[in-house]
Amino acid sequence: MSKLFQALLSGIFFTFILDFFFFLALKLNYIDPHGIDLYYNILFADNQNLIVFTILSIIWGYVIIYLGHKVALVFSILLFSSVTLLFIPSFGKEVGAQLFEKKNTTLHTKRFTYKGDIYYNGRKNITFYDYELKKVIILPKNKITQGV
Repeated sequence: MSKLFQALLSGIFFTFILDFFFFLALKLNYIDPHGIDLYYNILFADNQNLIVFTILSIIWGYVIIYLGHKVALVFSILLFSSVTLLFIPSFGKEVGAQLFEKKNTTLHTKRFTYKGDIYYNGRKNITFYDYELKKVIILPKNKITQGV
């Protein structure tokens, strides 16, 4: 039982570090270049995928505690290398776009209709690129009547 608990805690710890660098790379290469006003902690908390985090924690904990050191080292290097790739601006921007961006979206308010791309759907605001205005606008979620 003690070894099982140790595996779970080790997996959570190392997955948390991996997660931190994943979201840091997305912030640097997707959020900041689009001018999205977003604090890192909110990005980290709001976009956690609990299922992926749990599964990765369990697998990584098992590898660290129950398999040999060489296997754990290779597995760790592989995971950290894959997250490090996100610090390459073009790759980080593409992964951020896959996670957050919605293309060709129409949003409606009481007065206007907006057509464009959603760059980020946040807690209170939507960062939206309008095709007609050809610029990024911030739309409060409570003003949108249709489209999200």
